[in-house]
Amino acid sequence: MAIKLKKSYKFSFRSSLFITLLSSIVMGLTLYAFGIFNPYVILICAIVIYAFSFFILQYRVEKFIYRRVKRIYDDVSLLESTTFQNQPITTDMATLTREIEKFAKDKKVEIETLKVREAYRKEFMGNVSHELKTPLFTVQGYILTLLDGAMENEALRDKYLQRAEKGVERLIYIVKDLDMITKLEVGDLRLDYEDFDIIELIRNVFELFEMKSAKKNITLTFDMEYEKPVYVYADKERIQQVLTNLVVNSIKYGKKGGTTEISIENLIKNKVIVRVTDNGEGIEKQNIPRLFERFFRVDKSGSRKEGGSGLGLSIVKHIIEAHDEKIYVESVYGVGSEFSFTMEKAK
Repeated sequence: MAIKLKKSYKFSFRSSLFITLLSSIVMGLTLYAFGIFNPYVILICAIVIYAFSFFILQYRVEKFIYRRVKRIYDDVSLLESTTFQNQPITTDMATLTREIEKFAKDKKVEIETLKVREAYRKEFMGNVSHELKTPLFTVQGYILTLLDGAMENEALRDKYLQRAEKGVERLIYIVKDLDMITKLEVGDLRLDYEDFDIIELIRNVFELFEMKSAKKNITLTFDMEYEKPVYVYADKERIQQVLTNLVVNSIKYGKKGGTTEISIENLIKNKVIVRVTDNGEGIEKQNIPRLFERFFRVDKSGSRKEGGSGLGLSIVKHIIEAHDEKIYVESVYGVGSEFSFTMEKAK
């Protein structure tokens, strides 16, 4: 690739002017001393001296600066800076300064981002370890107890095997959820779009958790009587998973005798918004920005007693965003929470 030089002549122009003036003065005084002073000779010599000085200085300074600037470009290119690789080498100091400053700012942002990611990675690995360790140790404990002689007791054997089975189920649940999040993040999970009635789907979810909600005397209901179906265009199975996770969360953190209410509203011509509202314990303001992080739990101890993988809301967010839609959360601590997400209407 041809190298394009952006030249600045200020230095050479001024330096040549100083050299010419000094040379002309010395020459004039010398000629005057010998009595052969001739202004025309001095003028011609001054022009020649200026021309030679200018071209020699310009060539030498340009080459001197270029060698050092090129070394800077080469060093920066080793860091795989696409900005510098795509730029022609210039000896203009102002341009180079701007590019170096921009490069430094970009690298600073990259370093800060890497630090945040590293902190997140450490936290994530710690959470994964903790979530997997608990059921693993539980299963191991029951199996070792059985091997140590408890197997002879039929009642104790059945009890411990059932508890070990629950531990294995939780492990499978966590692994499945992690696998789904990974696929959603890298775009490997294919969405099967279809037209379906969202009202009917919500009723099915209510029926699935009717017994679970009854244990806490929580009412699952619509905000009004929907006499006509509301058709949307999405992956029915994934949207059911979204609703399932949100309803399970509202039951888990809901108060006894409380309510989980779902409403569907028209937004614009081709969009609806689904709201899942409860009057449970609510979420403190500082915890809301982290709600959709993997394994983040508002109540570390209480939520683990309720079970689950700690990945529910993260999965919800990824599924909705995979549909190119938005999810929102509003909550007042001690009053309740509302999760809402948009969907495209069926054509």
